[in-house]
Amino acid sequence: MAGQGTPATALLTKRKIVHSTHPYDVSPDAPNYGALVAAALGVPPERVFKTLVTDVDGGLTVAVVPVTGELDLKALAAAVGGKRATLADRIAAERATGYVRGGISPLGQRRALPTVVDASALAHPTVYVSAGRRGLQVQLAPADLVALTGAVTAPVAGR
Repeated sequence: MAGQGTPATALLTKRKIVHSTHPYDVSPDAPNYGALVAAALGVPPERVFKTLVTDVDGGLTVAVVPVTGELDLKALAAAVGGKRATLADRIAAERATGYVRGGISPLGQRRALPTVVDASALAHPTVYVSAGRRGLQVQLAPADLVALTGAVTAPVAGR
């Protein structure tokens, strides 16, 4: 599909990472957005991951967690050696990543931020994350996601 290029997909193409893009049509303001995206893609929701930008002890950190759960802020802080984590201010998140809320990808961000991918991702052959634009997901191997983002993996998703 023409016009799908984003910094995330450009990075995947440049690094020759096997991936596929998947457009979907779900309102970003819909309740239970992640489950609706998974349904629109026809995949189990535990394979669809959301990207959250957080503030850990005054520095921005990216958390990638399944849409089926919430982010455990205490576990995230511990995973990066911090004491306290909160969700980052939307404007700060958009400025640091170069993406807009609802389309923030863990890949191809403007500034490389420390990243934590929930350990559950490793149980799947492929996972889906934002491709860097609302309405577009990218499917790739979790090991590639971890390698490209320099992420650590840890159990950071609460239920």
